[in-house]
Amino acid sequence: MNSTPDHLDESPASDTNAPFQRLDTCAAFPYSRSEYVRRMLWVVVYQMLIRFSPGRLARWRRFWLRRFGANIAPTCNIRPTARIRHPWLLTMGDYSTLADNVEAYNLGPITIGRHTVISQGSHLCNGTHDYKDPSLPLVRPSMTIGSGVWVCADAFIGPGVEIGDNALIGARAVVTRDVPRDMIAAGNPAKVVRSRFEDKESG
Repeated sequence: MNSTPDHLDESPASDTNAPFQRLDTCAAFPYSRSEYVRRMLWVVVYQMLIRFSPGRLARWRRFWLRRFGANIAPTCNIRPTARIRHPWLLTMGDYSTLADNVEAYNLGPITIGRHTVISQGSHLCNGTHDYKDPSLPLVRPSMTIGSGVWVCADAFIGPGVEIGDNALIGARAVVTRDVPRDMIAAGNPAKVVRSRFEDKESG
């Protein structure tokens, strides 16, 4: 007589066709050794030399970002609490700004044009995983935010999104698709509302 309860009688391997059952092929280390070293050094520099620097010392912050490979114009304004994960994957044009508490999660390259403002609390999330693969490999696309763009407070920009020149992203919008130039996008999920210059065109 088998005293084992029915719900414990099945072997764990009995459901061999179940998706996502084996994850032993998952890449535990998605970066090269040199990149891990750069990431570690950058965290130390950010915490000790940038995070608590006075707001007016933009030149100081640009200096350290360039030392770690950032391609940023000498007129960029990057606030002390703006967090950039990989400086060597950041490009910014003249007079563009990363405001307070912006999260630039740039696992892949982020390019920001000229005269663009990324407002406080915004999240540029440029990294994801291929959910169709059981090992969830890291995906590092390219994100492009054009010139003359205003990303309003607390907005979320998803991986690989392209935002055209002069577009405006509303506060707390969740952008997962490309936004054409000159357009206003708002909401969750964000949708194009109208042209940014509609009133001027109608006048």
